[in-house]
Amino acid sequence: SRSVAVLAQAQPPDGPPQPSKRRAAWSVVPLGHLAVQMGVTKKVAVLAGDGIGPEVMGEAVKVLDKVATLYGHTFNFEHAPVGGAAWAACEAAGETPSHLPASTVELCAKSDAILFGSVGGPVDQQHEPRWKDCEKNALLGLRKRFNLANNLRPSKVYPFLAHLCPLKPAIIEAGVDVLVVRELVGGIYFGEHKREGDRAYDVMDYTVEGIRKPVIFAFEAARLRRKKVTVVDKANVLETSRLWREVAREVAPKYPDVELEFMYVDNAAMQIIQKPSAFDVIATENMFGDILSDAASVLPGSLGLMPSASLGDSVHMYEPSGGSAPDIAGKGVANPVAQILSGALMLRYSFQLEAEASAIEAAVESVLKAGTLTGDLLEESKRGSAASTSAMGDAVVAALKGP
Repeated sequence: SRSVAVLAQAQPPDGPPQPSKRRAAWSVVPLGHLAVQMGVTKKVAVLAGDGIGPEVMGEAVKVLDKVATLYGHTFNFEHAPVGGAAWAACEAAGETPSHLPASTVELCAKSDAILFGSVGGPVDQQHEPRWKDCEKNALLGLRKRFNLANNLRPSKVYPFLAHLCPLKPAIIEAGVDVLVVRELVGGIYFGEHKREGDRAYDVMDYTVEGIRKPVIFAFEAARLRRKKVTVVDKANVLETSRLWREVAREVAPKYPDVELEFMYVDNAAMQIIQKPSAFDVIATENMFGDILSDAASVLPGSLGLMPSASLGDSVHMYEPSGGSAPDIAGKGVANPVAQILSGALMLRYSFQLEAEASAIEAAVESVLKAGTLTGDLLEESKRGSAASTSAMGDAVVAALKGP
C-alpha cells in the first residue's frame, strides 16, 4: 500500500492543541521490559567527524567510560573517519576520496551502535571537493544504508535555564518537554527529484509500512511519558498525509491509554511557539519533522543541549542536533552536553541500560543547575567565566552516581 503526492500550497490551520498533564522527567524510557543488566560488553563505532566533533566526542566517551566503570560494563570504542575528515584521510592514503568510506560503513555494520559527531566545513569553502555535499553524502548515506527510519529529537527547557528560551516566561511557565518522532528515510527527500526545462518537481512517496514504524514508536514513547501523540500532517491537501492519518487511526486502538490528535503542519508550526507545553510526542513525516524539530530545538536556548537518535533495523545512530561549528573548532569552548546526552540515548535504546542512561541525564542536569555552563549558555558579559569543553565533561563525570 502506498500513496504519492506532490507538495502543495498550505491551507488555513486547524484547531489548537489541548493542554495535557506534564511529566517530571524529559527522557523516554526504552521499549519493552526494563531489567537491570550486569557486565554488558558492547562495541561502539565512533564517528567524530569535523569541526567541534572530535572535541565534544572526547567528552562523551569520557563520560561513557566512567559509566562503564561504575556499572561493571565494557564499552569498546572504535574510531573511523567521516565527512571532510574522511575525505582528507582518503587523499592522504592515496585512495579515492569519500565522505563515507567503505571501511567506515563496515565498522558501523559490525558495531552495536554508532556514536556520531558532526560533519561539514566552513561556509565559504562549500565549493571545495572536501566539503561539497559533505553532510548529504555522509548522513543520508548512513541513513539509507542502515534504514535509520525513526529520528528522535527531545526538546526540554530546564527550569533553571528558562531565561535562555526565546519565548516569554508566561508561555513556558507550564514547562516544555517535547519529543519529535520524525520518519527519516522516506517522503519528499527520498522521492524522485527532476527538472524538465522550466519545470521542476519533487515527489513525496510513502507506504503503509514506512508510516507504521514511527507511529508505533510514537505511541510506545507516549505511553511512558504523558500519554499523548500529535500526528502532524497536511491532510487537507496531501494524499500521503491522509495515509498517515489512516495508519495512525489503525494503530491507536492498540494504545487505549494514549490520546491521539491530528494537526496540520502550518498550525503545528504556530502552536510549538505559542503553546509548546501542550505537546508531548509529535509524530510526522520527513520534511515536516525536519522543520518542526529545528523549531523545537531553539526552545532550550542552545543547540548544545539537544541530543538525537536515529533508530534503524540492525543498528542505531546517536548524534547532537547542532552542526560542526568550524568557527569555534579547536578553541575548547564547544558545549559537549548534546553529545553526552546522545550517549545516554545510546545506552537507553541500543543497550537497554535505562539506569545508566538516567544516571548520565541526572548528572548533566545537576551540573547545569549548579552553574557550570559553557559560553553558549551564558550572557555575553559573563562568558569570561564559562566552563571549557573538557571542564564540562569532567564535571559530568564527577557528578555521575553508580548503582
